[in-house]
Amino acid sequence: MNRRLITLSRIFQTGAVNFVRNISLAIAAMAVMVVTLTIVLFSLITNATFKNTVTQITNKIDVSVFLKDTVTPAQTTVLLSQLKGLPNVKAVQYLNKTQVLQQYEQQNASNKQLATAIGQTSNPLPSTILIKTYDLNKIQSIKAFLVQPANAALQSNAPSYSGDQETAINKITHATDILREVGIVAIIVFVIICALIIFNTIQMAIFNRRDEIQIMRLLGASTNYIRGPFVVESTIYGILSAAISVAIIDAAFVTASNALQASALGLLDISYANSFFKSHFFELLAIQILLGIVLGAVSSIIATHRYLKFKTK
Repeated sequence: MNRRLITLSRIFQTGAVNFVRNISLAIAAMAVMVVTLTIVLFSLITNATFKNTVTQITNKIDVSVFLKDTVTPAQTTVLLSQLKGLPNVKAVQYLNKTQVLQQYEQQNASNKQLATAIGQTSNPLPSTILIKTYDLNKIQSIKAFLVQPANAALQSNAPSYSGDQETAINKITHATDILREVGIVAIIVFVIICALIIFNTIQMAIFNRRDEIQIMRLLGASTNYIRGPFVVESTIYGILSAAISVAIIDAAFVTASNALQASALGLLDISYANSFFKSHFFELLAIQILLGIVLGAVSSIIATHRYLKFKTK
């Protein structure tokens, strides 16, 4: 056991020494890894922010179903029950004609002429069913249910989710999907570039120490003992790059808050993104470190296996 600990200690020491010895190569490899991990971290934060934005929009938007005055309470009860059973329906609220009028008057309390006009006529507003959804992308399933002949016959007008409102909702959800896909593609591209650069960095390190490695092999050093320092060296790349990427994102949020003095930038809610980053700081840091270690270690193992012709033991 002591012998294994001594061997492991020497591997780590040699890896740290090699990192310092090849500092110029290390900086080049870390620069690309920092960019990669920063993009990954930014994508995680923006993805969570977009989800929150869409959730807030979803909570503010409902599908309004306008019922004919001839619809009976029994028919209303059946329709409400069917709507509640739909997979994408979060909540259903029924407002009778009186409640709809009261709500309308409250929303237009500042318009005295409108209030006067309404007071001089009988209540022209229909009973309304308000439907909250889980996912705006699946709102078409609700619309498809409402336009069925039996259900359409109960309605005085088409559901409110149509026309400009429908177009606006679709644009929002489409934009978030595109941004998410672009983020995934960017991550994949930079991960590949980063892996290739680390691969070449380790390859150059192997070439520079080829005589030393040959002597170690002749003296009977095991595969893992020779490979170990290279893995440790690339692991250091990952740990330091992860810490730097988190620091960059932190500095970016501080700068954005001070310079822009805004709580939102387009679909990106800066205030929520900053709050998410702060509240999940240690989880995000752990993800970054783990990704950095895996990226560096895997690239190093492939490089040593490919160019030193190691046999897996």
